[in-house]
Amino acid sequence: MAIVGPSGCGKTTCLRLAAGFEFPTSGRVLVGNSVVTRPGPDRAVVFQQFALFPWKTVAENIELGLRNKGVAKEERRTRVADAVGMIGLGGYEEAYPHQLSGGMQQRVAIARAYVLDPQVLLMDEPFGALDAQTRVVMQEELVRLARRNPRTVLFITHGVEEAVYLADRVAIMSKRPGRIKEIIDVKSVRLADNWERHSRIEDVMDLESFVHLRTHIWKSLREEKAGTGH
Repeated sequence: MAIVGPSGCGKTTCLRLAAGFEFPTSGRVLVGNSVVTRPGPDRAVVFQQFALFPWKTVAENIELGLRNKGVAKEERRTRVADAVGMIGLGGYEEAYPHQLSGGMQQRVAIARAYVLDPQVLLMDEPFGALDAQTRVVMQEELVRLARRNPRTVLFITHGVEEAVYLADRVAIMSKRPGRIKEIIDVKSVRLADNWERHSRIEDVMDLESFVHLRTHIWKSLREEKAGTGH
């Protein structure tokens, strides 16, 4: 699920509620059948800023959450090795964050979340700080990663194209005070038009079905900005 909406509508607040960093003034937040009352191991967060410890290596950054959970040393080593391979950073295990590009640092942050085996992955504009070319590479990489290791993901973004490309569903929020205005079923369109036959993001974005969804969402967001949304 991706969430898009006008600036200040509460997209990140939704994620923080799901993470247990903030609490609703009314109602409840559920993950599965459990009420969210605080951060927990069933949820992992990937932030826009890479949030890596600069004095720790790639392997140590990925391992940190496992160590905090009390996972045995040998199991930590195995799971970290699997995660490093999963994100394509084999050979960089002993590198430090300052020795990595922005895209590589964000891969480490994603691996650190995945290695915890969370029920839900919460991603707050994780590619927003990357340049355009690196962002495309990371979007394609995330799709491949999701196919190999499926997870429920809540993805916050300002990018309409990014939302349509990555998500099975896109929730459109109204302007402040934010409400869920509409939920777009992207998955059924993706399957019907067999987007997966294309390996490159630019080929998918040229498809008529993709353009139709993108245009619909942009129109809805423009209506919100103009104050004519319903």
